[in-house]
Amino acid sequence: MTQTVVNKIAVSEKYTSLFQVNRELLDEGSSPLLNRMRDVAIKRFEKVGVPGFKNEDYKYTNLERVFDKEYRPVFQYEKVDVDLNEVFRCDVPQLNTFTVLLINGWFYARNQQLSGLPDGVVAGSLAQLANERPELVQDYLNRQAGLSDDPLVALNTAFAKDGFFLYVPDHVVIEKPIQVINLMRSEDAVFATQRNLIIIGKNSQAKVIFCDHTLSACDFLVNNVTEVFVGRDAVVDVYTIQSQSNNANTVNSSFFKQAENSNLLTGTATLHGGLIRNNLKVSMDGEHAEAKVLGMSFTDKRQHVDNFTNIEHNKAHCLSNQLYKNVLDEDSVGAFTGRIHVARDAQKTNAFQRNNNVLLTDSAKMNTKPQLIIDADDVKCSHGATVGQIDEEALFYLRARGINEPDARLMLMNAFAHEVIQEIRVEPLRDRIDELVDKRLRGELARCHSCDRS
Repeated sequence: MTQTVVNKIAVSEKYTSLFQVNRELLDEGSSPLLNRMRDVAIKRFEKVGVPGFKNEDYKYTNLERVFDKEYRPVFQYEKVDVDLNEVFRCDVPQLNTFTVLLINGWFYARNQQLSGLPDGVVAGSLAQLANERPELVQDYLNRQAGLSDDPLVALNTAFAKDGFFLYVPDHVVIEKPIQVINLMRSEDAVFATQRNLIIIGKNSQAKVIFCDHTLSACDFLVNNVTEVFVGRDAVVDVYTIQSQSNNANTVNSSFFKQAENSNLLTGTATLHGGLIRNNLKVSMDGEHAEAKVLGMSFTDKRQHVDNFTNIEHNKAHCLSNQLYKNVLDEDSVGAFTGRIHVARDAQKTNAFQRNNNVLLTDSAKMNTKPQLIIDADDVKCSHGATVGQIDEEALFYLRARGINEPDARLMLMNAFAHEVIQEIRVEPLRDRIDELVDKRLRGELARCHSCDRS
């Protein structure tokens, strides 16, 4: 047996052993809805283990070395010695939202009550509401993630105890976005697991913004799973802003299930982080559903960002549009795998995908792999990817008009990113991300209050 295989087994066995040793602790205080999934999930994880380069879906990201580090698992809520509402200040101060904080994967105990939500809307701790309102949770929890063959989704299911929960009944419009701020804070290396569940009823509307931040520069390993159910005629926006330290390692898996005539916009902006893997699956399970899937990342040093998308067209007359852009500097590495699958009965499908990447140095590296699987015959589908450097002709054009080279490069990079940013349907968020991207491209960290991104 080769050394690589031995190491892979050792890494995977570490997490299996961690589960077995802490089995009773995982069940303690947790809802039966969460506990009933654990044993099946850990067996699924054992079959594959932590994915390595030989796993086709993870061929561009070495997670084994990340999972092989020593972390302290967070299986219980840990009190913090400060008021996070005072310590943390959102970097989008103009944004008027319903705001909740999570710390190391757990709903913050001192969150202020969300007042002003429409009647019938339930928002809060998944752990608490799975115990108190199981009728809202039981028909949805793990219905999408449980179908995944990703071992890290199974690992999340085995370990998850808390996260964010949102239920919006039929015919309800939430005017203000709900902002979920995920904070990592510790004085030692931590392994955190978070599970989020969002249920949007028919003909309802909601916007959710996830903001991932670190408050310390310790090593972090975060394994998050989010399931989103979009009802018939519903309109849903889900945005994720990732701005973490170079020592933060995140696996973020999101599952969306759309009913007929639903409209989904989801976007991920990766402004800073060590190693980030974003998995996204959209299942279009009702006719005339529409999905717009956006992503952009800005990397430098030895940062690594890998986006993996899977759009499943299961019904006829649906539309999906993917646009991912990446700017890579210094020795950073990026990856994009975009998969579109059009099922046999999904006639009249329109599905489009584009991935554009700019390398600012010769040592930056980008891997891109667009994929189309079409089993229907009456469809319009396209995909494309580009990897290159700044357009020298455009740069020359700007220089010829008296603009110095650094400013000219900045203008071109801002224009490159703006195509994604302009699609954001929350105006204050769109404007602020524009500002943050500009600062990021200038080499400024644009630190949130008390965030440590060293």
